Amino acid sequence: MSEPADVAILTYELMKRMNANIQVLSLEVGDLKMRISAIEDHMSGLTVSMAHVTSRLDRVDERMGRIERRLDLREGE
Repeated sequence: MSEPADVAILTYELMKRMNANIQVLSLEVGDLKMRISAIEDHMSGLTVSMAHVTSRLDRVDERMGRIERRLDLREGE
């Protein structure tokens, strides 16, 4: 075989391997995108849960303040 033909064959084989690697990377990137999306969904759920807990604690704090005032349990006021 002539040298240009050898170079063409080697180049073709190299490009086939590169294409296979790119396909694998493409699948992995797709998987990572799904995982990041799941993490984002989970984080938004946690944020909503924390907001509910905070508002509930605020209501408990208000009720506790009213109880303390009624029973005259507050010091320094």
